Amino acid sequence: MRGARPALALLALAVLAACRPATSPSAAAPADAREVATVAEAFLTPMTPADNIDSPASWTSPEGQTWLIATAKATDKLVVYDGQTGAHLRDVGSTGTAPGQFVRPNGIAVVDDLVLIVERDNHRVQVLQLPDFTPLGVFAADDLRKPYGLWVNKQREGYEVYVTDSYDAGEDAQGNDVLPPLAELDKRVRRYQMNVTAGQVQARLVASIGDTSEAGALRVVESIWGDPANDRLLVAEEDETYASEVKVYTLEGRFSGTTFGRETFKAQAEGVMLRTCGKDGWWITTEQDKQRSVFHLFDRHTLKHVGAFRGNTVANTDGIWLDPTVSPRFPHGALYAVHDDQGVVAFDWASVARQLSLPLECAS
Repeated sequence: MRGARPALALLALAVLAACRPATSPSAAAPADAREVATVAEAFLTPMTPADNIDSPASWTSPEGQTWLIATAKATDKLVVYDGQTGAHLRDVGSTGTAPGQFVRPNGIAVVDDLVLIVERDNHRVQVLQLPDFTPLGVFAADDLRKPYGLWVNKQREGYEVYVTDSYDAGEDAQGNDVLPPLAELDKRVRRYQMNVTAGQVQARLVASIGDTSEAGALRVVESIWGDPANDRLLVAEEDETYASEVKVYTLEGRFSGTTFGRETFKAQAEGVMLRTCGKDGWWITTEQDKQRSVFHLFDRHTLKHVGAFRGNTVANTDGIWLDPTVSPRFPHGALYAVHDDQGVVAFDWASVARQLSLPLECAS
């Protein structure tokens, strides 16, 4: 959800709802003609409305401890939870432009022992090294105008980093962002080649991505994820006045002509991630309903809708993160999802798979 749009109108109600015990699936599920399963959340982290939590990512230490790391847009920091229990562990960072400081941190990704954070109002990507959150450097400040999300493609040498940039053409009389004309949407995604050498980040801009046709243009963007095995880059289109859907690009940045989800999403399209299952798998997408988020799964290859579920509590979800790591609490992995700008919930993937009749064992 764009930070410039009204996002806290239901804050008081949401805080009260988060404090109530989870109701039964039959009582909790709102009216919906679609087949939407209910999967109980495995845990809900402490609620901190002042933080304005946006996006999560997770990391497993060599000792097997899972950290769930979330960006806090309003307080300019990272909030670290126990990825198995949801307990709050620590906060990292403060407001500013120095290394280890943030201004409006939004998108986040973890790869190897690196944490990459998109800072909307510092117009940059910052890289920290785990477990100490050691600052390694920043990049993209000369290119990005209003960045939100990112996806990291690990390569044999270095990383490709894709960053969404939802720049606007100013504001109207009501203070709403004005969408640039289609011809100016050719830089909605920036692609960088990034390397870490001797504890320092080096990155260069490789390409600017954005189709300018009516069908392929990226109007309002944040969430992005890729599938290198199938040369696909998926970007969630959040402009509900046009269509909530997911657009499919190639990794080189060409619009494939394919979109999906327009007939499925009833609210804003948000987080998107890939759960692999051997050569198959499912795209996990978010319908950001303020009353209850719905998570839709689409076939990795055909993009056909294969199921949907909601939790007992989680609503108004921005970022999601799929962690396939085997752990005592989540033997088949976990899906983490932000809850109403206040915290993060976890779903046991085994519970999701059972409800949607998905295989748990995958061919290699």
